[in-house]
Amino acid sequence: MKRLSRREFLRWTAAVTAAALPGCSTAADRPPAGRRPNILYIMADDHASHAIGAYGSRINQTPHIDRIARGGMRLDNCFCTNSICGPSRAVFLTGKFSHKNGFVHNGSRFDGSQQTCPKLLQAAGYQTAMIGKWHLASDPTGFDYWNILPGQGVYHNPDFIEMGEKKKHTGYVADIITDLSMEWLRRRDKTRPFLLLCHHKAPHRSWDPDDKHARMYDDRDIPEPETFDDDYSGRSPAAAAAEMRIDKHLSNRDLKGPPPEGLAGEALKKWKYQRYIKDYLRCIASIDDNVGRLLDFLDAEGLADDTLVIYTSDQGFYLGDHNWFDKRFMYEESLRMPFLVRYPREIAAGSVCEALAQNIDFAPTFLDYAGQAAPADMDGVSLRPLYQGRTPADWRESIYYHYYEYPAVHMVKRHYGVRTKRHKLIHFYHDIDAWELFDLRKDPHELKSVYDDPAYAQVRKELEAELDRLRALYGDSDELAARLMASRGAAKPGR
Repeated sequence: MKRLSRREFLRWTAAVTAAALPGCSTAADRPPAGRRPNILYIMADDHASHAIGAYGSRINQTPHIDRIARGGMRLDNCFCTNSICGPSRAVFLTGKFSHKNGFVHNGSRFDGSQQTCPKLLQAAGYQTAMIGKWHLASDPTGFDYWNILPGQGVYHNPDFIEMGEKKKHTGYVADIITDLSMEWLRRRDKTRPFLLLCHHKAPHRSWDPDDKHARMYDDRDIPEPETFDDDYSGRSPAAAAAEMRIDKHLSNRDLKGPPPEGLAGEALKKWKYQRYIKDYLRCIASIDDNVGRLLDFLDAEGLADDTLVIYTSDQGFYLGDHNWFDKRFMYEESLRMPFLVRYPREIAAGSVCEALAQNIDFAPTFLDYAGQAAPADMDGVSLRPLYQGRTPADWRESIYYHYYEYPAVHMVKRHYGVRTKRHKLIHFYHDIDAWELFDLRKDPHELKSVYDDPAYAQVRKELEAELDRLRALYGDSDELAARLMASRGAAKPGR
């Protein structure tokens, strides 16, 4: 066994002591590695935490994705800043909220000339690659290599745009994205660290499974969520106005055909749910298989110990919760992002962290591991201390959220809000002026707003003050939101 130097011993002792601080729990602790790891960032599209085994899913299993959690850390309170595909990706790239990076809704176009994490890592000597779903309208910048799906892409026999040239591929999209990722890894410059963004299309609507998993779950029904029959009576009119209900808004394309004749009412709703959720989970099964292929590749190439591996999604998703599919709302199922991370040289296997994190933090974290300070204009902070099992004394106590895309598909009204570990305050605005307040400890499914409950008057006052503080801290305002939407027009219909 290698003997630790005095400096290494002191650093290791500090890490062990810090692990006892509240917020993160660890199964073990290791001395820090003192090297720049490779970074493999695997991001699904619309993969909800409650459809991952490591998060206790009651509807499916994800054995390969769970390998990341077993070998590293599970973040239980990681949240997006704007629950929709393109904006979430722009936030990750820039480390900035939507109102700062300019990509506020899916009708936007990403300004590729601005500062991004890949550009900064590229300048720091990293090889950078982007493979899979991009969905930011402009071409990727800051990458030595990119090969992306045009727009949303398709599941079967998709086109890809490789460094500006469109090419047709035969096969299933998740397999192809993984094949292309491994091909790039094989031919990379092995003398330098890499950043590889492996972005899956699945399980995005319209949930088209591959042949291998097409009959999965045929022999059983998937349990319905507890809030499947939510009537929205405990909240503002915004919830009832949304057009993403299982019983009303799934199309025949989503359902892969029309319902059986004679089916109506509750029976029809249940039938639609089974058709939707089974295809959704079949698509996830394909992702899980391909995550396993990538992890096996790292093992075979001797890269596992030197690679920071992340599995996440661009946001959460409704799996029949509240009788919904899709995302957008600040409610828990779509606000919460799965986030599993493994780096054997630094992150203790089987660890769990409950500190509040957001996707604005991903870029500063990558820069931290690359030995680079995050630019002062980034809104996020590095998650690396959390990975090491310690929560800094000044770690955030709340997170900020702002959703813009209305009027548009699914008709989720514009809103912003603040979430602490226990409470959430939401303000719906634009063509409505409505507030909701939830006690997440007593009402984890957010079925009954207590905004007007006198017993929560002090909590409401404190949250309103915290919301004002965050909006000032991040430079957001009603006037800015109005200008951003007016300058771009209404969001283009999109999914």
